[in-house]
Amino acid sequence: MRRERAVVVCLLALAIAGCASSGGGSRPSSVVDAPAKSNPDDPRTKAAKENTELGLGYMRQGKLEIALEKLNKALSADPRYTDAHTVIAVLYEQIGDRAKAEEHYRRAVQLRPRSGNENNNYGWFLCNALGRYDDSAGYFEKAVADPFYQTPVVALTNAGSCAIKAGRFDVAERDLRLALDRDPNQAVALLGLADVLYRKNEFFKARAFIQRYEAVGGGSAESLMLGRNIELRLGNASAAVDYTRRLRERFPDSEQARMLDNPGSS
Repeated sequence: MRRERAVVVCLLALAIAGCASSGGGSRPSSVVDAPAKSNPDDPRTKAAKENTELGLGYMRQGKLEIALEKLNKALSADPRYTDAHTVIAVLYEQIGDRAKAEEHYRRAVQLRPRSGNENNNYGWFLCNALGRYDDSAGYFEKAVADPFYQTPVVALTNAGSCAIKAGRFDVAERDLRLALDRDPNQAVALLGLADVLYRKNEFFKARAFIQRYEAVGGGSAESLMLGRNIELRLGNASAAVDYTRRLRERFPDSEQARMLDNPGSS
């Protein structure tokens, strides 16, 4: 299921503001206990922080080459500055260098092995970018276990989404329900659970979660297609036609709209 990037990694704000991202998976043998942390009063750490913030600003402006220069300068000043590893990992992911991205996501986890943010980020990268679903699960668990992690619902939602990708629908349902226990209006979790229940042929329950998703302001080509398919399975042709109309009107250029014209699209 397609995920919204904001839920996965609060893009780049996480590095400066501590926003949540992704995590999960069994611990790689290369991950070790964290070395000594950066000293915020050390001039090298201050330089790393300043250059990380500059790099973040340039990324937001789309000036990725300058951003990369600043982030490398940050890591030269203080190789243990975790936020610089996180931001440069996001940058490398954006430019398609997955090997470098993984190197820095993994290093961030090495530096903060119990942190919800770092474990969630690395887990989502393993799942979404590399398709390593088994590896991702443990990192999500560590993220949720962090008592200081402010948004465990993000890690639970990510874990559920990755379980869907892996075809583990019972695990996905468990994790998404746990996410909704913490935040009943978590839109991605609502849509994910509707998708899981549809795949499990529990169409009335799936309909209820699509309706909840729409009630919290959700609306996407994916949700409209799913709503259409649910209504078709329930034999409600008029409701399916309404979903189809809304899909064509609101998202005419979407993959889902194109699928409507192809046999077997449902």
